[in-house]
Amino acid sequence: MTRKTKSIVLFLLYASPLFFCIPSVFFGPYSLTPSEIVGLIGKRIICSGQSVAEQAILFDIRLPRIILALLTGCALSASSACFQATFRNPLVSEYILGISAGAAFGASLSIATLGDKLPVQLMAFAGGIAAVLLTYGMARIRGETQVLSLVLAGIITNAVFTGGNYIIRYFAEPEQLHVLIVWLMGSFSAASWKDVSYSGPFVIVGTFLLYLLRWRLNLLSMGDEEAKAFGVNTEKMKLVLLGTATLVTAAAISVVGIIGWIGLMVPHIVRLLIGSDNRRVLPASATFGAALMLIADDAVRMAKGVELPVGVLTTIIGAPFFAYLIRKSRGGVWE
Repeated sequence: MTRKTKSIVLFLLYASPLFFCIPSVFFGPYSLTPSEIVGLIGKRIICSGQSVAEQAILFDIRLPRIILALLTGCALSASSACFQATFRNPLVSEYILGISAGAAFGASLSIATLGDKLPVQLMAFAGGIAAVLLTYGMARIRGETQVLSLVLAGIITNAVFTGGNYIIRYFAEPEQLHVLIVWLMGSFSAASWKDVSYSGPFVIVGTFLLYLLRWRLNLLSMGDEEAKAFGVNTEKMKLVLLGTATLVTAAAISVVGIIGWIGLMVPHIVRLLIGSDNRRVLPASATFGAALMLIADDAVRMAKGVELPVGVLTTIIGAPFFAYLIRKSRGGVWE
């Protein structure tokens, strides 16, 4: 790929969310024409004071759903790109580190035992943070955190929280079990401005901080010894990156549930297209992940009859597509 072609591809990756935002407004069971949408926006600007059903569909249902999908795709993809570069392992994601299992355990505990006493989002967020703290605590030996021990600690944490989740589901009431299963499958169907306000600030600030630190990912991906030779405090830097990426991921998962494969798949696609320089991979993963998440949600919204949870769609499509990418790249993506 020539330098000019790579620049064009990079621009398209950065701009990809803009290409899909406007078409996404039209998808849904209730069809709105372009002229109707322009009219509704005009009425909202002029503020006629009237609240019609079409306005509620556009401003209270579709817009928060689109924004939440963009935020979630951005969060999962940027944090996974950070995890993979920090730990020099292309298979590291929020699953491997136990964040998803921790968030699922927190949500399960809230739904099955606490009812309305604490928001599900808060408990899921706390569960994700607790899982990573446990992983990091187990992996830290003699003041250092080796990649292999971190991944193994993540697998243990994942198993512990998954086991706890199974116990809660076993004793849950049928109504609670249904709510819990829907949450675990991941969906934007109940997206609201409140969800955007819960997730948005953490995702935006955290992703921006990762963007500022993106060049340090290149040093860490060379190995601890090489990074130390350049004057980087690897332990402190790993802690900052891990904490920030966890915060971003947990903020997204806590409001929409578990959505798999986007975070693992997107950084690999980006590396195939533009190479493995993390100064470009991280922001391109954030924007392309946002666009891909929006496309997946548009696909489930276009379905007639029952709407499939978007987490199910990403898993069905993501797993074989990821296998195809690995086979096509012949393992050379990471180098």
